[in-house]
Amino acid sequence: MKRTGVRIDWSCPPPRKGLAGALDRFVGPGATRAEILLQFGVAFAAGVAVLALAPLAGLDWPWWRLAVAALLAFDLAGGVATNSTSSAKRWVHTKFASPAKRLALAATHVHPFLVAWLFRSGDWPYGAACCLFVLAAEALILATPLYLQRPVAFVLAAVAIAGERMLFEPAAGLSWFAPLFFLKTVVSIPLREEPYRPDEPGAGTSAG
Repeated sequence: MKRTGVRIDWSCPPPRKGLAGALDRFVGPGATRAEILLQFGVAFAAGVAVLALAPLAGLDWPWWRLAVAALLAFDLAGGVATNSTSSAKRWVHTKFASPAKRLALAATHVHPFLVAWLFRSGDWPYGAACCLFVLAAEALILATPLYLQRPVAFVLAAVAIAGERMLFEPAAGLSWFAPLFFLKTVVSIPLREEPYRPDEPGAGTSAG
């Protein structure tokens, strides 16, 4: 199927060997240089922003807590970008095509429990509520006809972000956590969207 300057291509090349293959499994085989620069640029910018702004906000965190917060920002902000790319879409929605695998992938996102432990003084109901919502959202999206999945996912993410604010006090310095977490897990990863590929000459790829 053709579009001006782009094409839709679901054929996903196999991951390469070695370290290059590890990158392929992380960003999707065949990722373009622009996709890689975008997602890692966003991730590093988010991590650096936490490191720079936490002291300015008066957060007297020990170095390890600051490091954990920066890694969370790196992972979540980068994950929003990575899982929205065409290369990641065709990789994730080929490798994790079955409902069971999709739910298993959603269950791996236990970041709220880490936040509950290290930043919320063991607020386990917070961690459980966030993680259970992600699983329920994934199940609902899977049960929704494909043409309605995008609006349903955005509505669910809006409900999750607003509900987190209404039901729980944000942890000091982590007001960004819930929006990034729910955008990644409820919108960015679950949505199956067309993997557009560039047709322009010289559009480089990491593989395939």
